Amino acid sequence: MTHTFKTANTCATLITFDKAEDGTITNIQFTGGCNGNLKALSKILDGMKAEEINEKLRGNLCGRRPTSCADQLAMAVMEN
Repeated sequence: MTHTFKTANTCATLITFDKAEDGTITNIQFTGGCNGNLKALSKILDGMKAEEINEKLRGNLCGRRPTSCADQLAMAVMEN
């Protein structure tokens, strides 16, 4: 099932991904943000379980911001 998550406090404004019933995440796409870095992140995480993505990325910050695109992805995969 495809999910859409509107981000907050990041350069990326939207994250879309597919989440299987077993929690496997695929087809991660960011709208906006650091294009090259987010494409690489999407490739590296493709096929991982939501819980594993959350454990690796939750709390990752970007500069002075209270979050990051990676942190927002961790929130998104656990929320949906």
